[in-house]
Amino acid sequence: MNYPQIILGVDPGTNIMGFAVIKIWNPNHYEVLKMGVFNLSKLKEAYQKLGEIYKKTTSIIQEYKPQCLSIEAPFYGKNVQSMLKLGRAQGIVIAAAIAENIGVFEYAPKKVKQSITGNGNQTKEQVWKILAQLFKIETQVDYYDASDALGIALCHYFQNNTPVINTSKKSKDWSSFISQNQHRIKN
Repeated sequence: MNYPQIILGVDPGTNIMGFAVIKIWNPNHYEVLKMGVFNLSKLKEAYQKLGEIYKKTTSIIQEYKPQCLSIEAPFYGKNVQSMLKLGRAQGIVIAAAIAENIGVFEYAPKKVKQSITGNGNQTKEQVWKILAQLFKIETQVDYYDASDALGIALCHYFQNNTPVINTSKKSKDWSSFISQNQHRIKN
C-alpha cells in the first residue's frame, strides 16, 4: 500500500452536500484536510444547483488531488422525487471525478456505518462520535452530511486496505496448517 493516500468522501444532495477530504499517512494515522457542506438551498433552479455541485466538486479535486472519490450510493426511500434529485446530484459528482481522472467507489449507507462502528444500524450521532475519536476532532459538526462524508471516505480506506484472512483452505490439524502456510513460519 502506498502512503500517503488522499480520499474525497461525498454525501450527495441538492440542498446540502457533505464532503470530506482525508489523508491517510499510514494505517494508524488519519487526518482531515477539509470537511464541510455546500449549502445550495438558496439556489432555486435545479440545474443551477447541479452546475454548482459540479464546480465545487471539481474545485476540491483540483485543490487536494485525491486518488479517488468515495460516494454514498443512492438508497430507495418512499419519496421517488427525492431519490431522483439525489441520483442527479450523485451523477454530477461522479462526472466531476471522471473528468478529473480519479477513481469512483460507491458505498451503501449501511456499509459505511458497519465499516466505522461494526454495526450497520447505528445512528448518525453514534457514527460521528467514533469518527471524532478516530480523527481527534473536538468540535461538533453543524451538519451530519459532513460527518457522513467523512465516514464514507474512511469506509473506502477500510474496505480497500484492511487485510483479509484467507479462510478458503481449512486445516485438519497442525501439520496440514503448517504445510499450507509456509510463508507464515519464521526461522
